[in-house]
Amino acid sequence: MNARGLLLIVLAAACAPRETAPPSTGANGKVSEFGRYQGYTEAKYDSWVRTSQYVTARDGTRLAVDVILPAIGGKVADGRFPTLWTHSRYQRGSPMPAAVLASRDVRNVNSKEPPNDSALARRSAPSQVDGNESLQRLVKHGYAVVVVQVRGGGASFGRYEGLFSPAESRDAYDVMDWMTKQPWCDGNLGMFGGSYLGITQYKAASTKHPALKAIFPNVAAFGMYDVIYDGGIYRENMIHHWGILTRSLDVVYPEPPVDADSTGELRAQALKEHEKNWNVLEQFRAARFRDHDTKDYAYARHEPSAVLEQINQSGVAAHHFGGWFDVFARDEMQWLVNYSGSDRVTMGAWAHAWHDSATAVEQGRIISAEQHRWFDRWLKGIDNGVDRDPPINYALMIEPGQWQWKTATQWPLPEAKNTDFFFAGGPSGSARSANDGRLSTAASDPGSDRYLVDLTTTTGTASRWDNAVGQGMMKYPNLADNESKAVTYTTEPLASDLTVVGHPVVRLFVSSDQPDGDFYAVLTEVDSSGFSRYVTEGMLRASHRDTTTAPFNNLGLPWRRHHKADLKPMLPGQVVELLFDLQPTATVFNRGHRLRVTIMGADADNTEKPPVRGRPTITIHRGADHPSAVRLPVVN
Repeated sequence: MNARGLLLIVLAAACAPRETAPPSTGANGKVSEFGRYQGYTEAKYDSWVRTSQYVTARDGTRLAVDVILPAIGGKVADGRFPTLWTHSRYQRGSPMPAAVLASRDVRNVNSKEPPNDSALARRSAPSQVDGNESLQRLVKHGYAVVVVQVRGGGASFGRYEGLFSPAESRDAYDVMDWMTKQPWCDGNLGMFGGSYLGITQYKAASTKHPALKAIFPNVAAFGMYDVIYDGGIYRENMIHHWGILTRSLDVVYPEPPVDADSTGELRAQALKEHEKNWNVLEQFRAARFRDHDTKDYAYARHEPSAVLEQINQSGVAAHHFGGWFDVFARDEMQWLVNYSGSDRVTMGAWAHAWHDSATAVEQGRIISAEQHRWFDRWLKGIDNGVDRDPPINYALMIEPGQWQWKTATQWPLPEAKNTDFFFAGGPSGSARSANDGRLSTAASDPGSDRYLVDLTTTTGTASRWDNAVGQGMMKYPNLADNESKAVTYTTEPLASDLTVVGHPVVRLFVSSDQPDGDFYAVLTEVDSSGFSRYVTEGMLRASHRDTTTAPFNNLGLPWRRHHKADLKPMLPGQVVELLFDLQPTATVFNRGHRLRVTIMGADADNTEKPPVRGRPTITIHRGADHPSAVRLPVVN
């Protein structure tokens, strides 16, 4: 969730291989299909001009705003333009230097160090449009761009009041009202941006401002609790790094002042107000349960899904855009099935922010074309057919770096058959794990696997979770070494390709010598050399195991209130059932390879320490009475 990551997301470039060859250009040079768009409007403008100023919200808080207008030869063009805007927790313009973002220890999250005055010299630093080819394309085709910093961030005044606060949503309404009254705006508004800047789009839609016609949220959460406390387990590493990043932007490496603030005096006053900002680490360590409610934070007030009814009343058209390795992969599909307006989803073969060059190129190509199609349709009224396309486009991953684009009209896929792969005794002869169990579609004989939990197990330091906050490219290692410290269940080599599209679900029957524990399931594909490649994962704290009906469409997946009153300790030796989903995927497990499910009791590099004393001993039970298994949505 960082500025540089968002910049990388939108790099546009040439096409990657597709499932089918693209059609030839149609009549009058027009083409409008997934990932390709041309001929519907002209690029009348060759440049853009940025200015910055303060806009005052209804309570008097001044928000720093960049306005970037189409130009010809460097001179602002006459006329009114549909306007695309973003509500940013990060920077209005250029990102922080890569070396700063890549550091794990930029500044302590509680730092009181004064700001770096070199920001004053960065007035001419690139705007968001300067570094973003997809936005450049839109400006050249006649769109204005506005970048608004949230209260308490950058050069904006006010105190940051927590993720997606009600005050922040009111600000969104106020700045939209201001935009529609400007001489360069034609009254039609859209929104762009990813991660935090994606979630603020849903929150802005919830205000039901009549000028907001379309949004294009990229990698955006549906519910923050189920990301921060997935299965009741705190993602400590991810939140710590995000806290460092945002604190650095607030008081150590802030944005340049707005144009009228020639000495930086106003910015200095704003930064003094930032010293009272909501502390992400303190707040989320305290917000352990979904019913947490204090004057500073409540999921019931701050979550994107908390205003789902208002969002659905807004009539705003939404293109949800995500990736199978994103931290919000499940959330994108929840948005799809719960959104009542015109909407669609694109799920690519990428993570949250940092990608290898080939993946970044493909993502940039798709987002550039699809944003243009989406905003032309809903802000300019151009009948380009995007609203009649299949509502789901997804990348079916075949090998690392290789995928095919597929379409669907419904999610979960109606043709996906839920297939149980049961845990069975070993050996499979393929793993060095504590048990080397087998995985089979045939029901297994009664038995159990006893495991002295190794608390050093980990999915690594280059995971989808670290990638979310700019710690580097997601690049999972061979997980075989980690599996040697865990419990595994592995199939025989596959006789044919096995295609899995949807949400895997793990069902565990376990007992322990302690009253609680954390249980992680990692799904991998094992090739003929023994390399175990990460596919997806899920997790659950045993005391949070009770399920109930979700207050929204949860795709038929297990859901928990995660209220403090719902906690249910395990009794020593008692067998309990744990049911939890893994992040969704669209993967081909290739012929000759194996599927493997690894069960761990910790993910040392990514989550908090389990609530145990010493090393617990757990037992995984299997057989007809305790059918521990992973259920996979198989498409053949």
